[in-house]
Amino acid sequence: MPLTVALAEVLARGDVWRGDALASLPDSAIPSGHAELDVELPGGGWPRGNLTEILVDRGGLGEMNLLLPALAAISGAGGWLALVAPPWLPHAPAWAAAGMALERLVIVRAGREVGWCVEQLLASGGFAAVLAWPGEGIDARALRRLQMAAEGQRVFACLWRSTAAAQAPSPAPLRVLLDAGDGRLAVRIIKRRGRPATRPLVLSIPRPGRSSRALAGPALSLAAARGPAAAPVA
Repeated sequence: MPLTVALAEVLARGDVWRGDALASLPDSAIPSGHAELDVELPGGGWPRGNLTEILVDRGGLGEMNLLLPALAAISGAGGWLALVAPPWLPHAPAWAAAGMALERLVIVRAGREVGWCVEQLLASGGFAAVLAWPGEGIDARALRRLQMAAEGQRVFACLWRSTAAAQAPSPAPLRVLLDAGDGRLAVRIIKRRGRPATRPLVLSIPRPGRSSRALAGPALSLAAARGPAAAPVA
């Protein structure tokens, strides 16, 4: 086979990308629900089968509303969602109104074993989305294990970390930094497969207190309330 033909076939594969273009994995992406963001995300949405990091220093920016359309689509398709060590407890009526099936929503109180819990959930293959808040106690080795556990799985794996983590390398193929932007949500993609993002996006996303729906608040269920109370988002 001529070398030029073989190279063209390789470049046509969805899991191979050129350095000056975005990766294109449409079968592995979940539309974010925000058209201008999907244009900047490889594959046109949040990736499955890879680790995503969302970096933010404080709650109340509308950060959960950023993911809610994708999570509602996952839930509507019958997928299970796990929240590992969330800093708040979901407000059940609001999540249900947003399209989440509460019977397929699991909250894990992981203590200091957030990384281990996430790895087991990813390896199980039973969850369509796993969101975790590991705090400052997760190291590079644990991050590599989570990326390896997510690879090949049809799962949206997302870690919420502080913006200080942006200064350290990470195996996560997608890293997104959030901040407030003139009453809206500023989204800066600091790492993605393909060419680097050149500018931040400012999205019109409802923020707590400005919307009729509160995404965090009272305990989701009696089972979730058995442990120590988590701090609700203001």
